[in-house]
Amino acid sequence: MKYPLLTAGLVTIALPAMADVPVLTVLTYDSFVSEWGPGPAVEKAFEATCACDLRFVGAGDGAALLARVQLEGTASEADVVLGLDTSLTAAAAATGLFVPHGATAATTLPVAFDDPLFVPFDWGWFAFVYDKTKLSNAPKSFEELAASDLKIIIQDPRSSTPGLGLLLWVKAAYGDRAPEIWAGLADNIVTVTPGWSEAYGLFLQGEADMVLSYTTSPAYHLIAENDDSKAAALFDEGHYLQVEVAGKLAASDQGALADQFLAFMLSDAFQSLIPQTNWMYPAVTPAAGLPARFDAFRPAKSLLMTAAEAQAAREGALAEWQTALAR
Repeated sequence: MKYPLLTAGLVTIALPAMADVPVLTVLTYDSFVSEWGPGPAVEKAFEATCACDLRFVGAGDGAALLARVQLEGTASEADVVLGLDTSLTAAAAATGLFVPHGATAATTLPVAFDDPLFVPFDWGWFAFVYDKTKLSNAPKSFEELAASDLKIIIQDPRSSTPGLGLLLWVKAAYGDRAPEIWAGLADNIVTVTPGWSEAYGLFLQGEADMVLSYTTSPAYHLIAENDDSKAAALFDEGHYLQVEVAGKLAASDQGALADQFLAFMLSDAFQSLIPQTNWMYPAVTPAAGLPARFDAFRPAKSLLMTAAEAQAAREGALAEWQTALAR
């Protein structure tokens, strides 16, 4: 709105000074800040406690976050990075761009977690999701999947944490046989997307029989849509765990506020939002528990490399994947 210029005499208008409201900028993945993701509700809940302005900035998928932080370095305007996982924390720590968080709340993760730089906020198992009305006999292993003519959609491990998680899943399950498994899977892959959202959207449009996602993805369809048609294929070799984390950037000029946010992440106000917005297991079980049938697809065996092991395996696993898909 424009105000008319007053020229008839000297008129002084006293305007109240705008209060300085601190701004906390959180860099995260796109689906977190979508209208159906946790972002909007987290923003409202945190702002009710912090007397601040919480701003989420979407930056593609999880692995793209690290690439952006590495590119921007100390010039980054972000205070917190939310959405890395343990396959990337060693590389993130090696940048020297993150500082200790100080959050001390106990978690209910299925694995021990003690990292001075990163705070876990949720976790889940990777899985291939399918439509039970279209596929009656889902494969029970990567070998069965590779031997089938089923079409799958996966995510790019260079930009997506699920995509990278798939590489580590195959490596953890098969070791030196990983190249053989990828050679068998190559003709099953119809497309590789930059991130999870694109892949899952194509699957829902009927572009493939299965999509790389999570064991909890069917819970979304059941709870949010009353649709029981989706299922997660459970593999005999086990399923790779993902633990998603957030960390504070050393260049932040809102260090205390960033610490407050990281501590808030482990509160019931934040954790209770995770199951039915991010559709992952919360890092701290909410007081109200989990929704009914949320964990209907629970693997019998979990696989997980340490952060150091994942860092050491990453480049080799990526090369094996690229070689198989290039043939």
